[in-house]
Amino acid sequence: MSHDYEVVSSQTPYTGRIISIRKDVVSMPGDTTSQRDVVEHPGAVGVVALDEQGRVLLVNQYRHPVRRRLDELPAGLLDVAGEPALETAKRELAEEAGYAADTWHVLVDTLTSSGMTDEAIRVFLARDLRQVERDVQEHEELDMTSSWLPLEEAVRKVLAGELENGMAAVGLLAADRAVRDGFASLRPPDAPWRSRKS
Repeated sequence: MSHDYEVVSSQTPYTGRIISIRKDVVSMPGDTTSQRDVVEHPGAVGVVALDEQGRVLLVNQYRHPVRRRLDELPAGLLDVAGEPALETAKRELAEEAGYAADTWHVLVDTLTSSGMTDEAIRVFLARDLRQVERDVQEHEELDMTSSWLPLEEAVRKVLAGELENGMAAVGLLAADRAVRDGFASLRPPDAPWRSRKS
């Protein structure tokens, strides 16, 4: 018989610019309770931009929590109220990499670390690319660089532990499978997203 994990009490002791920390006391099997600390996150999107030569576009930027630069996908927070995820992805691809795409599909949805955060990410596959003016933002994006890498090489880097960003690893492996399947299993860009906050 399935237990109903009811929230007995909840507090939010910290609210930051992007995340909040919520402390929930939850009913547990065996007639007990336990505290669960939850990082509340608005969610994010990423883009695997795949060109006609089978190359993917990676951006490289400094990430303070790990104190080093990482290769990543163009990506961004879902922090504009009411903005569809696809529009966020289009905006981020233009801002971070200077590209637009004529063909979009949902590649993969994932929960980044469901034991401690509600962060949900959606990775899109963008094809039929064209260059547009890059709208450079501020902070880490000022010295962000980009480069093209054959998808096969990007997958090798993921499997070798040389490309560690979670969104990039998931997106690149999913893109590799999508290419091998001839893009037959891809979802439309407005496909339902179960974990997206409304």
